[in-house]
Formats: sequence, structure tokens, C-alpha cells
Amino acid sequence: MSVATEPEPGPETGATTDRRLREPGTPPRSLVVLASLALAAGTGAALWILPSGAVRPARAQRPIHVPPAPVAPSPTPSAVGRPGPVTRPSGFVTFVDAARTPSFAPPETSAPGRAHWFTLGHLTAGGDGCTPVWSGRDRDLSPARRLEALRAAGGEAGLVFGGPGRELAATCTDLGRLTGAYRRAVSAFDAGYIDFELGGRDGGATVLRRAAAIASLQREAAATGRTLTVSFTLPADGDGLSRADQEMLRMTRERGAEISTVSLMVPIRAGQGRRSHLRPIAAAVRAAHPQIVRSLGGTGTRCRIALSPFLTGAKDLTTTDARKLVAFSTRKGMAWLSTRGATPSWSVSRLLVGLTH
Repeated sequence: MSVATEPEPGPETGATTDRRLREPGTPPRSLVVLASLALAAGTGAALWILPSGAVRPARAQRPIHVPPAPVAPSPTPSAVGRPGPVTRPSGFVTFVDAARTPSFAPPETSAPGRAHWFTLGHLTAGGDGCTPVWSGRDRDLSPARRLEALRAAGGEAGLVFGGPGRELAATCTDLGRLTGAYRRAVSAFDAGYIDFELGGRDGGATVLRRAAAIASLQREAAATGRTLTVSFTLPADGDGLSRADQEMLRMTRERGAEISTVSLMVPIRAGQGRRSHLRPIAAAVRAAHPQIVRSLGGTGTRCRIALSPFLTGAKDLTTTDARKLVAFSTRKGMAWLSTRGATPSWSVSRLLVGLTH
């Protein structure tokens, strides 16, 4: 396609030639130039008077695609629970006596590069009855920064209320203060999981206070898009759970608290001849399963059972026992496996930590 070339005007005929070649209705070139200058000046003035927070157009450059940022609800001061999906323990859960080991660090049995769960306990009532302390000692809660290295490595930790000593719900009779005490501990460790280790000795008023406080914390967490997972660790034997603990679970559920798991704390002891001392665990699971289903008002698939054998000494669990315990837990689909009481030997702990779901 050929393009017509405008003849170069002479010094005395340029203006005349420009008017002759310009199409009708087209403004003179001088007016176009003046209008362009005026537009640039007006734009500069407009940008100059924009407020400092306004976004000003950038210079022309290659467009950059920026994906939209996810919209998350704003947290409230009372919000508890840690964001993210990892709020339910799995595999082997190592119990740490925080009162004896205040400078908590993951034990050497932790497999590098593998997510591993810990529970820190026991949180009980302090002198005033409404302050959470470690195992009844007047030692304040340690800051959550102790867990930063653990979480950076892919691990996670929860808190255990109760155990030996006074449980907060039994001593703190004011519901608001009780809820605040639980909230303080959960917030201090940014915990998304808490456990209550109880022994069936709580009265109805204590059960209802604890249930109401748990339900309140779970609602606060849900309001900010978080999850606060709650479990109960209860003593069990060949007959399953005590009637008092079954009733406690039912009352807690009916009060609005969501219980994800019940962990059976079954005592085992070595030195019982050739008969396996792990048989009480299997018997406890068989007996407790229908009891938990009835107490939590669900079906067999909704109820989750975990195992927390109670050891009186490190020799109560041998490496052979540990292998059998891991195999049983895997075969029965237990939610997780843990131990309470005495700390297992290093070799046993290595085998138990190898349990993954």
C-alpha cells in the first residue's frame, strides 16, 4: 500500500499548502499542539492535588499480573485457635512435662523433616483458683516463642489441662474468669488443639462450667475462620469408661462443646508372665467404643478413639511391645497414639515416633 507524501512547503507557501491539504473539519496543527499541552498541564495538576494515599498511574511499562489477595476475616481480641488445617493430632503424640522441662525443645527422637505432634502439660489451677500454671506450681506460662523452631520444622503442639492437681473448672466458679483462663493459655501458645485429662471426679456444676467455656472458645475460633480441636483423655480398663466419665462426655456435648476424640488412658505394667500386658488395651478399646458413641451422640465413623497407655516406669514398654502397639493402633484406625506417666526409653520412643497416619 503506497502512502502519499506531502510536498515540503517553501518558506513563503507553507501555510497556504497546509491549509490546502488539510481535510475539511480538521483543526489546524497549531491548535492540536496547544490542546495537547493544555491536557498535559491539567493532568499534572490533577495528580498534584490527589491525596497522599491515592494510587497514581505509573509510567507506561509492560503490564504485570497481580493475583487477588485472599480475603480473611479480621481477628478479634478474644479469638483463639491457630489458623490453618493442622489442628488435629496424628501419628505419635509426645507428652512433655512442661513443669520439669520449662526450656522445651523437641527430643532427639523427632525425625527430621517429618511433622510431629507434642502436648504440653499439665495446666492446673494456681493459688487463686483461676490462673493457669504448670502442674500447680506458681510458674507463669512460658511464651510461645519456645515453639517457633518446632513449628518451623513442620511440627505442632497442643496443651493439656488437668492431670495431677486441681483442674481450673473445679476451682474457678466464675464462668467468665474460667473462660478467660483457658483463653489466656491457648493464646499464649497460639494453640489449635487442647486436651483435658480428667479422672471422673468432677461434679455436675464443674462439668457444665467447663463445657460452656469450651463451647465459647470454639465459637470465638470459628468466628475468625479458625478451629479449636478439643479431646478428653480418660482412664479406661476392661470395662471401658466409668459411668461418671460417660455422663461427663454427654453433658459436655449437649452444652455445645465439640469433642473430636476420646483418648483412653489404660495402665500397663511389665512382669505379668507370658501373658501379654497389652491385652488390657484391646479390651478397653472394645468396651469403650460403644460407650463413646452413645455419649457423643454420633455413629461409629464419627467417633474417634486414641490411645494413651499409662506407664509406671520406662521398662513397662519394651521395643517388642512398641511394635505391637503401633501395629494395633494402625490396624484399628486409632486417631493417634501417646503415653502418659513415665517416659518411655529412647529406643521405644524411636519406634513410636515412626508411627504416621
